[in-house]
Amino acid sequence: MPEPLGLLQVHAHPDDEASKGSGATARYHDEGVHTVLVCCTGGEAGDILNPAMDRPEVLERLPEIRMEELADSARILGYDSLHLLGYHDSGMPETETNARPDNFANAPFDEAVGRLVQIIRAERPQVIITYGDERGYPHPDHLRVHEITGPAFDAAADPDRYPDAGPVWQPQKLYETGWSRQRVEALGAAHERLGQENPFARWFEREDFGDYDDRVTTKIDVGNYLRQRREALLAHRTQVDPDGFWMQLPDEVVREAWPWEEYALVRSLVPVQKGPDGYEDDLFAGLR
Repeated sequence: MPEPLGLLQVHAHPDDEASKGSGATARYHDEGVHTVLVCCTGGEAGDILNPAMDRPEVLERLPEIRMEELADSARILGYDSLHLLGYHDSGMPETETNARPDNFANAPFDEAVGRLVQIIRAERPQVIITYGDERGYPHPDHLRVHEITGPAFDAAADPDRYPDAGPVWQPQKLYETGWSRQRVEALGAAHERLGQENPFARWFEREDFGDYDDRVTTKIDVGNYLRQRREALLAHRTQVDPDGFWMQLPDEVVREAWPWEEYALVRSLVPVQKGPDGYEDDLFAGLR
């Protein structure tokens, strides 16, 4: 019997799973793929970004609430399995939180890779999604996700690495998620057509803006799963303002403007299968 298809995503904080790769999660879960979420930190250093939730009683139990939000979001998106890597949020550079020895960025590298290897071997995914080098948003935890996932992809199949982490497993494809310039331009134009301020205007000032376009190999149509993506974001009620820019475009407008999520295939042990437009349209292309 062939192994069931599995998709594992590695994210830094609660809410990242709702803003990155969420449409793909909902789509592949609906197709019967086993979907796995690894959340590396508890998001303890996050601010309350929804004014309605900025209350003393919420702030007092913010870590607990963020875990509740994560569970709600994972359920909405259809994650079959949720793993916490077990590290404290690293906060931003030069903050008190960033100096904590128990945070993700300060964790021993081999230890962090080993924890991820153990999850990969247990869940046996063919496809793994991680972050790129995050030059546009250099949060220490996002950078750390990028740093450990590639080594874990390799080490999971090496019987000499982490011998106590379970039977070896070889993932087949490793992707990095991101936002292309095309996507930002399409959604920004949609905001303007509705008479709204373009929330992406400042992105064009970044020196690296547009670099990701040259790396995109895969476009996944998630137009039928925008509701789940929206509801998952709203589940993070401390982090997402229902009146903020994430919620300003109706799903039908997004579907018309840009119904895809983009990925860069950075490792593949199977032949790459691109469509007539030059892109893969399936993260499992070559595997089924």
